Amino acid sequence: MSDKATRNARTVRWTAIACAGVVVGMTGLAFASVPLYDLFCKATGYDGTPRKGLALTASGDTSATKPVTVRFDTNVAPNLSWRFQPETPSVEAVPGETKTVFFKVKNVGPKPATGIATFNVQPGLMGSYFVKIQCFCFDEHTLQPGETMDFPLVFYVDPKLRQDADIADLGEMTLSYTYFVSRNGSPQAAISTPASGKPDGG
Repeated sequence: MSDKATRNARTVRWTAIACAGVVVGMTGLAFASVPLYDLFCKATGYDGTPRKGLALTASGDTSATKPVTVRFDTNVAPNLSWRFQPETPSVEAVPGETKTVFFKVKNVGPKPATGIATFNVQPGLMGSYFVKIQCFCFDEHTLQPGETMDFPLVFYVDPKLRQDADIADLGEMTLSYTYFVSRNGSPQAAISTPASGKPDGG
């Protein structure tokens, strides 16, 4: 084989290896994109996802800081027979002040059930300034028929909210929770039931 043919064969081989590497990398990125996006949202508060952090240390007088009304919205998926509500529909939170609110959950169905709560903050731009210190969200909970449990939410509103020109003047935000049936630690949406009374695909 001539030197030119050898060089051409080597070039084709390296091109094939490079293409294969790109395919493997793209496949890996596709599988990783969902958890990476989830971690990004939790770290930055993007798309209305609250941050998770530690309690703030005392930072002086906050009496002159305009409070934020934090409203609580609770929902339960149709296939989960639970009643879910906060102890209060809203609280006034001075930025930097730690607040604790309890949520009551009751299984009103005839069988044991396992649920898991998801959440977000609206307006979405305020999500990065809502910091959870303790939360029951994304934890599985199993309730027996008629059983009631109380879960705490401990949080604060980051004082930097008042320095964000886009939302500095906003006076309220809504923390919305939804409980779903949990399967293997993941929320399961209700199966739609058409007029025939049978689940789709049945």
